[in-house]
Amino acid sequence: MYSDTFITLGQIFKSAANGSDCGFDTYVSALNDAVIPAMGANGWFSSDFVKMQFLSLAEMLQEDSVMAFSKKYSLDSVPLSDKKVKIIAAGNIPLVCFHDIFCVLSAGFRLVLKPSSKDKVLPMTVLEILNNLAPDISARIEVEDEQRIDFDAIIATGSNNSGRYFDYYFAKYPHIIRRNRSSVAVLSGSESEKDYRLLAEDVFAYYGLGCRSVSKIFVPQGYNYDVFFKNIFFKNSVISNAKYSDNYTYNKAVYLMGGEKFLDNGFLILKDDCSLSSPVAVLFCEEYQSLQQLGSYLSQNSDNLQCVVSKVDIQGVMTVPLGQSQHPSLFDFADGVDTIEFLKTL
Repeated sequence: MYSDTFITLGQIFKSAANGSDCGFDTYVSALNDAVIPAMGANGWFSSDFVKMQFLSLAEMLQEDSVMAFSKKYSLDSVPLSDKKVKIIAAGNIPLVCFHDIFCVLSAGFRLVLKPSSKDKVLPMTVLEILNNLAPDISARIEVEDEQRIDFDAIIATGSNNSGRYFDYYFAKYPHIIRRNRSSVAVLSGSESEKDYRLLAEDVFAYYGLGCRSVSKIFVPQGYNYDVFFKNIFFKNSVISNAKYSDNYTYNKAVYLMGGEKFLDNGFLILKDDCSLSSPVAVLFCEEYQSLQQLGSYLSQNSDNLQCVVSKVDIQGVMTVPLGQSQHPSLFDFADGVDTIEFLKTL
């Protein structure tokens, strides 16, 4: 359903990201014009990171990917449904709700979008572009603002605290409730300079706010942290973001006052910690004795992990290549829950 429309949207995203010509200048301009207002509404959004998301979505919506996805789920033959699926969107990174929008519309359902106040401009712009590319789609999209709109199923994304609220409030509806998840990287100690530069993208993209952002690294015993700091120093410009800088200063002060041990390079704090999720401007680290032991630990904690980034083969653990954590495919469902299969149950 709407495969051609989403393929065209992917071309528009690509053009907005790199300035190429796709023949849809009006829509490309609309996306580019939305960047500044989006940044104004969310101090964590930067022009570079918004364009990064445009490029990631362009990769996701390449023709071969969309057609393979449509074929797997037989989406081109699904009937239109009058059932409404409500999406309560998060606002931690730009257009984080897009994959859910794609799935609901592609599966033939009506969409009720409740955008985050922190990321409203970009989703609204994308919906307007979809309305113009496929005029019949506009009647199947509603945006919830102040007035509540009835719905038949819900997909809600938020924190662990809001997840408990969602569980209670939406218990009677078919639902997908997403909570906090973290991503980690596993290093062998033999990584090249290029490997570290790729890892830096996984760590610093979106200032580490995404569930696919690496918040912890596992390293072998005796690991040389100087090598890590040397090869990620090119990302030092992140400290120029006021919100990131405030978090860095605050967390450093907390650790100093608490007598905690940590390493610091002026824009990133590296701290030995057994937790999986670290605060902004902090990267947790932990040494492992064997990959087999680490693999067992990661498998046991899979419900708390979004992805594991590594070039190392870890038995029983599916890994993502270095530098690719923020570039999921259409088949990479958040929290490992197949959204299309959920929608089919409706």
